[in-house]
Amino acid sequence: MATPGGPRPGSTPPNYNPSNVADGMQNLQINRPVGPPTSMANSGSFRPPPPFGQPPPPFSSSAPSSSSFPRASAMARPGPPPPGSGGPPQATFPPNLASNRPSGPPPGTQPPPPFGARPPPPGSVPSSVSSFGARPPSPGLNPFGSSPLASGPVGPPSSTSEPVSNGPPAYGWGAMQGGPRFPSAGSPLTPPVRPSPPTTLSARAPPPAPSMGSLLGSPPTGAPPGPMQAAPFSAPPHGVPPPSGSSPFSAPPQGVPPPSGSSPFAAPPQGMPPTSGSSPLAPPPQGFSPPSGSPYGHQAWAMHPPQVAPPPLMPGSVQAPRMFGMPPQPPNQAMATISPAMGPMGSSMAVPSKIDPNQIPRPMPSSSVILHETRQGNQANLPPPSTSDYIVKDTGNSSPRFLRCTINQIPCTVDLLTTSGMQLALMVQPLALPHPSEEPIQVVDFGESGPVRCSRCKGYINPFMKFIDQGRRFICNLCGFTDETPRDYQCNLGPDGRRRDADERPELCRGTVEFIATREYMVRDPMPAVFFFLIDVSMNAIQTGATAAACSAINQVISDLPEGPRTMVGIATFDSTIHFYNLKRALQQLQEIGSPGSCYLPLMLIVPDVQDVYTPLQTDVIVQLSECRQHLELLLENIPTMFHDNRTADSAFGAAVKAAFLAMKSTGGKLIVFQSGKFELFKILILPSVGIAALSAREAEGRTNISAGEKEAHKLLQPADKTFKTMAVELAEYQVCVDVFITTQTYVDVASISVIPRTTGGQVYYYYPFSAVSDSAKLYNDLRWNVTRPQGFEAVMRVRCSQGIQVQEYFGNFCKRIPTDVDLPAIDCDKTLMVTLKHDDKLPDGAECAFQCALLYTTIYGQRRIRVSTLSLPCTSVLSNLFRSADLDTHFACFLKQAAIEIPSSPLSLVREQVLNLCINILHSYRKFCATVSSSGQLVLPEALKLLPLYTLGLVKSTGLRTDGRIDDRSFWINYVSSLSTPSAIPLVYPRMMAIHDLDSKEVDGSRIPPAIPLSSEHVCDDGIYLLENGEDCLIYIGNSVDPNSTRQLLGISSDDEIPTQFLLQQYDNPLSKKLNDVVNEIRRQRCSYLRLKLCKKGDSSGMLFFSYMVEDKTPSGLSYVEFLVHVHRQIQNKMP
Repeated sequence: MATPGGPRPGSTPPNYNPSNVADGMQNLQINRPVGPPTSMANSGSFRPPPPFGQPPPPFSSSAPSSSSFPRASAMARPGPPPPGSGGPPQATFPPNLASNRPSGPPPGTQPPPPFGARPPPPGSVPSSVSSFGARPPSPGLNPFGSSPLASGPVGPPSSTSEPVSNGPPAYGWGAMQGGPRFPSAGSPLTPPVRPSPPTTLSARAPPPAPSMGSLLGSPPTGAPPGPMQAAPFSAPPHGVPPPSGSSPFSAPPQGVPPPSGSSPFAAPPQGMPPTSGSSPLAPPPQGFSPPSGSPYGHQAWAMHPPQVAPPPLMPGSVQAPRMFGMPPQPPNQAMATISPAMGPMGSSMAVPSKIDPNQIPRPMPSSSVILHETRQGNQANLPPPSTSDYIVKDTGNSSPRFLRCTINQIPCTVDLLTTSGMQLALMVQPLALPHPSEEPIQVVDFGESGPVRCSRCKGYINPFMKFIDQGRRFICNLCGFTDETPRDYQCNLGPDGRRRDADERPELCRGTVEFIATREYMVRDPMPAVFFFLIDVSMNAIQTGATAAACSAINQVISDLPEGPRTMVGIATFDSTIHFYNLKRALQQLQEIGSPGSCYLPLMLIVPDVQDVYTPLQTDVIVQLSECRQHLELLLENIPTMFHDNRTADSAFGAAVKAAFLAMKSTGGKLIVFQSGKFELFKILILPSVGIAALSAREAEGRTNISAGEKEAHKLLQPADKTFKTMAVELAEYQVCVDVFITTQTYVDVASISVIPRTTGGQVYYYYPFSAVSDSAKLYNDLRWNVTRPQGFEAVMRVRCSQGIQVQEYFGNFCKRIPTDVDLPAIDCDKTLMVTLKHDDKLPDGAECAFQCALLYTTIYGQRRIRVSTLSLPCTSVLSNLFRSADLDTHFACFLKQAAIEIPSSPLSLVREQVLNLCINILHSYRKFCATVSSSGQLVLPEALKLLPLYTLGLVKSTGLRTDGRIDDRSFWINYVSSLSTPSAIPLVYPRMMAIHDLDSKEVDGSRIPPAIPLSSEHVCDDGIYLLENGEDCLIYIGNSVDPNSTRQLLGISSDDEIPTQFLLQQYDNPLSKKLNDVVNEIRRQRCSYLRLKLCKKGDSSGMLFFSYMVEDKTPSGLSYVEFLVHVHRQIQNKMP
């Protein structure tokens, strides 16, 4: 008998596909749910989860020690809830609550088992953070997305020092390059690295005209003699000893103390060994072998002999003009020397650059885990980089996983923001996955009266509301209104003016909480969890194996859906007509098909009219999963056989979606569509071609699937007409979310099809060119994660701001019917919305500005919740503070989304120019108003944004902005970016590349993934094998001179001539193959994506695809990284007065 809510007996492992198209795939164990801890099973405290939709047995009333909050176990993604987990999050209430106030969940609610929980890896990092006064949940209760708690608190390993709060590195690759998004087992908690002094790329040129020189170098040959000013971090000429007490690589101006440590880009003079603590980016001297575990392994990089400019003839340095109360010496700026060679009229001359590419800014790998307290000393702390490994302790502000702002100090005026060139925006990911070692989000139940709110702006109670008059009134931190405190919520104030119970109430001490919604938040009963599958059975889908792959994936995934009366399913197929199946009365209405051993199927009901579609059955199309599981499994097994001889080429995609919507209209839910698109038959191109919203081939230049030129290409990225948009708005109105899995081998007009998932809060999955052999495993894993990840239904979201700031616009996958709210038929842990902000008044300097995101949604278990996240940041009138507190990852994610918004309506050349101008305007503002360097030959970069030029170059060379891409590829890229999270933005344009041919000889510091190497062909050797991944795809490049033994051990082939077109990674009986499988599985775990694997070799189209990701290389249509820095510096010089 299957345990309700748990995996069914005999079901295959979560990442194993037993079908014959994926027999060679390895059995991944990264997401396998585990049983309860042995100690719990033996002690008798373990109990299975209650049947879905039924009340659980009473929970234990004992509570863990208050010395530490409970640590959630590691979360498996994708995966069903582990056995033994059950019960809803505990409603946290303070002990001094009035006795007549209910403290439990509302009557009639069903306790859900934890959703998306994953087993704790052995030796995982324990939480060492105290509970800071909050009463933790009881041992048997599991908050949303968490797994059962351990039997007792676990302290940190004795060998690990006490974690240091905050102080994240100013930049780092973290999960993107070095460490995982969530640390693997055994990752140590180490003190974070404090930000280093600012980096400055100083570009030096003779007075008459700029000319090409070298990084940290002297003027080019032939330059007219004359006095030249030295960069603050430049070295003295040969033979001149450095000043006493200063860095051997710096010559600070007279009277200015040298910065701590050496310049991050400085190279030692010839013959001088590097000093201790020199820059990690500086190349080692000749003959030096980097230590094991160095950022770039054992590869020796060529180093140009450094040439330095003479020191200034006059002591002192020229200060840049002050502005907006800017202090004279900003601490965060970066410099190095770039000498651009320019000919007449500013054109670049054909003089080889001597800039050392090893010393320009690049992401630095970091494997340390950062403990981040959101507030400290009543001040907001700067968040760590989104791509780093960090554990959040919520001390008042919301976790940066949920809310991130582009600037962590809010400018007081719009003029100050405009001068900085930066943008003010929020990245909101309201259901983001927490770190397994973080405290789970507390759930608060205020009973029938509901949560306390401001009566003017309707903002929710949060830690920044100030109580006055002995707690009888409070001042809203959003609108400033003074409100009466409800009588049963009053509490006396302490000497510090805070409520005495503030640390005992989660809503008064934590930045993110969940409230149980009352009846006033519901227009109907919470909707059930409905999953309707719509499968393409046209001739193209049958012949390519897409239908069989979809049926196999659905058949395996339904075993992961929670059982109970609230889980409902439906299924339909379509070609030129639509086929529904009566699942509810299958026992009475059976259709016998002739085959040995008599097999019976549910009755098929065909809808032939695709112009005026209808649903043949109003009640029996969508039924409870528990009632029809066997018939559904039987039907899925037989659909490929039933349509095996189908010769219908037409695809009624739009009509099928409309018919499925009519069946789901009364309930809402998730509509999952498998569309195989058009195919080529007798040179006639067939798209979704009949019925409602039929598409025609509209590509230019003979339907070649290539961009039709700069002027007209963007028109093909717009929907063909308004039919799909009208249908999508109607779907969203009835709370139907659509996800589309496109399995195609040619053009399908993704731009038109994607309108439906984009408007309904869904997602597009794109498999091109689809292969039943290599893509079936990814299709199954993508579908499984789609239906099992933490998610909510019929959601409404609103962002509120303090006085002086207001929301300008929302961007993402949603439907908006009123200006202030966004409607989300479904929202999951991966979806992110961008919220742009604007000033409507001047903010007081020194005060704090608050942002509050409220998400009203229904859990998959039928409980109405309100998740409230609050972020309070200081206001400033000092321009340099904006650059000091800028968030690079959020800024770039904002750039990325704005570019995706502009691409369908503007020529690509114009969008690329706009992206470049965004970068240049920021750097120009810093150079003009904040930099202390006066020489026009110096490119000065703010420390927090030093990698902005590199990521901007990656965006310009990305799939979305390249001119040589396919129309459908660009359309999918736009749709993918629209809901992309902040941690995934940078890897998309600047992927991670690593060498895998020497995995067995590398010592990786606590990580399964080898160190990343720069994205330049100079670091790709012909005798090496390299893996490159960007969060969506994974490429393995094999050089021409690779040792056959290495390819045989890793990939099972002897030479590059044997590279298959359809590749499945297998594990062979050797250490090298095992390590490669470990690396790939770890990357998939980090990215929450299965990642398509493709083998590439030099000389063919696959090799060209691999090298197209070499962002730092020069291309026929793009600059190299070094040339791009020179170009940016030239543009800044042109803007200077």
